Formats: sequence, structure tokens, C-alpha cells
Amino acid sequence: MRLTILGGGGFRVPLVYGALLRGTGGPLIEEVVLYDVSEERLNAIGHVLARLAAGHDRPPRVRATTDLDDALRDATFVFSAIRVGGLEGRTADERVALDLGVLGQETIGPGGVAFGLRTIPVAMRVAERVAAVAPDAWVINFTNPAGMITEAMQRVLGDRVIGICDSPVGLIRRAARALGLDPDRTAPDYVGLNHLGWLRGLSHGGRDVLPDLLADDAALKLVEEARLFGPEWVRSLGALPNEYLYYYDFTREAVAAIRGAAQTRGEALLGRQAGFYAAVRHAPERALAEWERTRAERDASYMAETRDTAGAGEREAADLSAGGYEGIALALMTTLARGGSTTMILNVRNGTAVAGLPPEAVVEVPCAVDAGGVRRLAAGPLPGRFLGLVQQVKAVEQLTIEAAVTGSASLAVQAFAAHPLVDSVSVARHLLDGYRARIPELDAVFRPAP
Repeated sequence: MRLTILGGGGFRVPLVYGALLRGTGGPLIEEVVLYDVSEERLNAIGHVLARLAAGHDRPPRVRATTDLDDALRDATFVFSAIRVGGLEGRTADERVALDLGVLGQETIGPGGVAFGLRTIPVAMRVAERVAAVAPDAWVINFTNPAGMITEAMQRVLGDRVIGICDSPVGLIRRAARALGLDPDRTAPDYVGLNHLGWLRGLSHGGRDVLPDLLADDAALKLVEEARLFGPEWVRSLGALPNEYLYYYDFTREAVAAIRGAAQTRGEALLGRQAGFYAAVRHAPERALAEWERTRAERDASYMAETRDTAGAGEREAADLSAGGYEGIALALMTTLARGGSTTMILNVRNGTAVAGLPPEAVVEVPCAVDAGGVRRLAAGPLPGRFLGLVQQVKAVEQLTIEAAVTGSASLAVQAFAAHPLVDSVSVARHLLDGYRARIPELDAVFRPAP
């Protein structure tokens, strides 16, 4: 079987290849095709993968290309992890918003809208080429904002596009471990959108053990999300929120922390990763060592400003070593290809799973997975205080998709203005103007074709 990775020169690609090398039960993926617009990045990541493969029997072959159709042809699975505008675009996502006094973050708030606006046209062109040259392929989307991009691509490919994220799985692991339970022997009641969801229950042995966790101060201290939000707040919710909800629940604190830092997260990553690619260009034999060093720095700095502000402390060693989206992608591919059955939290078309949202909306919910595909599981109704936020953010996502598809600046302003973290229509207009001035790929969405 062939796996095509879009964004194949991206820094996190070795995580996916490493997961393939660790896979058991015989070869699943025989060839990995890396696609990227940058030959330099492809070469650097190729050096890392070659060193990861050393010493392994029959590692998946690796081939790199800058031709999209060539990359997609004969693919069984397509893993999409592209970043339109690069990390330079991410820094603009953050800074344009911060300069206007609102949250500057990659996927939350106006930064997420800006990221979506420039990414959706590219993602939909990718979907069209998949439909043309690899119509039977499964597309696994990690391109952010993951729910929004998955929903846009489903307009072309339907349910053969599945979005993944590692945040819910990490939350569930931490909750189960805090109670001394095996996460694989628990069943989560998790519902929401990508980067906006809640763990409302955790079944073990036929009983919901989440109330036990919420009532136990010592156990809650072991859960990063509980430290981040504070035990009193999570008890008042009766649920454990996804870590990204910190930006909604503690907006002022988050904005102050990010503005007070010497660099935004994007600026820090831009410097680190530029250093990695430059180092590999000059010393390819050190590619793996440079990648591992840069990865350790990257992982340790994840949401660091919010953890510091909330007094949540350092990330747990178990979280850093447990793996993330690469493990989810491999588990999903393995089940779809080999059969068996499992339950996973995925980004899929809503249908009737979450009451109060339109059927075409992509939601993040538990799903049953087998060789026949993915079947979303019904979720219990969301209480009003959760549902209202989910509906508002979903409306923003759908406005963003329409703005990107039609090239309508008016709809883009509406998307910014409708977001709960943007407090003025005037600010929304300034946001669009600022992003258009800073990010050529976004500006091109609203310029008529020559």
C-alpha cells in the first residue's frame, strides 16, 4: 500500500514515518511518497527518514516529488498536513490580531479564520485532484484548522475525508492515568468541534468514573487541563475541557501572556525550524540529531505561555513520550486497511450525532471504525452554555469556507466579526486588511484571477 504525505517536507513528517517503522503485524505501508512545494525541505526530511530507517528490516520505501498528481496517483491513503503561507504566515496570524488587542493564535480566534481563508482553496484543489487520480483513497486530514478544512474537503470527497487531532486523546489519557486506569479500557463521552470540546464522562467497568476524578483534588493535580483551568472551574463545568478552551475561558489572561512574551509561538518555531533546515543543508549526516534536538525544544514550548500564566507547570514526561497525531493516523489506517474494529475520536460529518448543528457540519466525536469505514456515534445533548459556543464557532467556520470558496471579502469580514473572540465589526475589518497586507496567499483569495 502507498501512503502519500502532503506537506512531506514538514518538520513533523518523521513522526509519521517513525510510527510506521514501529507498526506491528507485517508491512501495511510499503511506500511513502512525500509531496511538498519545496525541494529543500523534502531533501532535509529525506535525510532524517533515511537515518530513522537504518537498521530496520524492510522499512517503507520513500520517494519525494513536487508534482501533486504524481504524488497522489495509486495512493491508498493520503495524509494532509500542509501549511499554506508557511510559518511566516503563522506569525502574521498571531501578530496582526495581537496588534489589534485580540487573541493571536494559530487555530483559535481570528488567526484560525485567517489560516482557514488561505488554506481552503488549496485544500479543495487537492481534493479535486484526489477525486481525479486516486478516487478510492482515504484522506486523513491534519491540516489546521482541522475541522474547517475537513468540512471544506468533504464538499468534494464526502466521507472519505476524515479529520484527526491528538488533543482529545491526550486529555483522555491524562484523565484515565490520574485514576490509575488503563486508557485503553475506558470509553470517553467526548463531544464538540476541533479544538473546542469537552470530556463529559469516562466509563470504566460500566460506570462513569469522571465524577470520581472531579471530586479528587490529588487526582486532578495530575491532569494538565485541570491545572490549566483550575479545579474549581472544571468542577463547575462538570467536565474536563479541551486545552484550547483556555483561550475562550481565560481570554484576557491568554492575550496578556502572549503579548508579554518575547516571541509568539509561531516566531519561536520559525526560528528553530529555519535553523534545523539550514543545519541539515550544511551537514546532512547530522539530520536526525538536529531533528531530535529541535523536536524536544518544540514539544517543551507547546502552550508554554498559558501554562506559565495558569501555574500549570511543565508538561508531563508521559505526555511528551506518548506520541500524538501520528499514532492516531496509523491506528486509523491500520483498521481501515486490515479490518477489526476500534473506537476513535475523529472529525466527521455530523449527520444527527450532535443535536443543534447542521448535518453537513464537521464535529469531533467518538466514531466506530472498521474495514467498511467510519461511523459516528450519537452524542448526548450539549447543555446550553456549551452548545451556544459550539454553534457560534461552527457558524464562523462555515462563513470562512464560503468566503474562501467565493472570494468574498464581505463574507470574510462577517466571519471575523461573528467570532466570539472578536469584539467589534471595525476590528474585523482591520483584521482582514491587516492579514491581506501581511499574507500574499490570503490576499490572493480576494483578487480576481487575471
